[in-house]
Amino acid sequence: MIDKIQFFFERYAFGVCNRLGEMMGIATSKIRLFFIYASFLTLGSPVLIYLALAFIMNIRKYVRKRNPIWDY
Repeated sequence: MIDKIQFFFERYAFGVCNRLGEMMGIATSKIRLFFIYASFLTLGSPVLIYLALAFIMNIRKYVRKRNPIWDY
């Protein structure tokens, strides 16, 4: 049950934590906990950072699909 919920969020919630974990070599669960704790401590400002990262990742994916020159 928990695996299904985790898969749903990874699939449809942009995958920002997963991508950051891959890039920095940190466990995805630790990055998620950081965003949760930081959101409580700073009254939600990391949520804005998360959404900005998701937007950038989505735009980069779209640009790479549309423009073969940027495939590197």
